[in-house]
Amino acid sequence: MDNKVKGIILIIFSALCFALMAAMVKLSGDIPLFEKVFFRNLISLFIAFWIAKKENVSLFGSKKNQLFLMGRSIFGLLGVVLHFYAINNLLLADASILNKLSPFFVTIFAFVFLKEKLSFVQIPAFVMVIIGAMLIIKPKFELTIIPATAGFLSAIFAAAAYILLRVLRDKEEYSTIVFYFSLVSVLAMLPLTVINYKHPTPMQFVYLMGTGIFAALAQFSITLAYKYAEASEIAIYDYTNIIFASVVGFIIWKEVPDVFSLFGGALIIIAGCMVFIYNKVKKSNNREVPLK
Repeated sequence: MDNKVKGIILIIFSALCFALMAAMVKLSGDIPLFEKVFFRNLISLFIAFWIAKKENVSLFGSKKNQLFLMGRSIFGLLGVVLHFYAINNLLLADASILNKLSPFFVTIFAFVFLKEKLSFVQIPAFVMVIIGAMLIIKPKFELTIIPATAGFLSAIFAAAAYILLRVLRDKEEYSTIVFYFSLVSVLAMLPLTVINYKHPTPMQFVYLMGTGIFAALAQFSITLAYKYAEASEIAIYDYTNIIFASVVGFIIWKEVPDVFSLFGGALIIIAGCMVFIYNKVKKSNNREVPLK
C-alpha cells in the first residue's frame, strides 16, 4: 500500500477514534469532569511507558527541554479539560467543530512566536473561521455561552500545545512527549479526582475505559499517519471527525445541529479546504524543476 494511502487511512481512523472518545465522555454521564480526564490519560500513560521502554528512550527527556515539555503538557491538559467540558454540555458535533479551530490558531501563534509568514489565503480563512465559530457559539449574556466558550478556548490551548510540539519534534521522541504529558495530566487530576470521586457503575467504568482506549488509539494512529505522509497531503482528512461526531451524536442522542451551527461548521471546513489546497499547490510549485 502506498504511504500516502496509509497516512489517509490512519488519520481517518484517528478522527473516528476521537469521535468515539467524545461519545464515551458523554455516555459516562454524571461522573465528575476531572475523573473523566484522569481516566482518559491513565491508559495513554501505560501505553507510552511501554513504548518508551521497548524503544529504550528517555521517559522524561533532556534537562534543556523541560520547560517546553512542561508547557506542552500544561497547555494540552487545559485543552483536554475544556474540550471535555464542552462535550458534556454541547451537541457532540458543535464541540468537535469548535475543537477543530486549533489549526487556525496554530497559524496565528506560528506567526507571532515562530515568525512564520502569513499567506494571503490564511488571513481571509481565519476571518471565516472566527465568523463560523461565532455562529456556533451564538454569543449571549447567558450561562449557555460558557460551554461554547470552553470549546473555543480548548482549541486555543490545543494550538499552544501543538506549537510547543513543533519545537520538540526534532529534540525528543514522541513516546517521551506522550508519557510526559500523560504523567503530568494524571498527577494533576489525581487529587481533584480523589476529592470529588464518584464511584462509577459497571457501565460507567466501561465508558471511562473506552475514553482512555479510544484516546490512545487516536493519538498514536495520528502520529503514525504523519510519519507515513506529510501534513500538507493528509491534514484535511482530520475534518472527517466532525462528520463522525455528527453521525454518532444523531444515532445515540438524536442530536441535530441548528442552521447557524451547520452554516458555521461549513465555513470552518471551507476555510480549512482553502488553506489545504493553497499549501498543496504552493508545495507542488516549489517542487517543479525549471526546464534547461
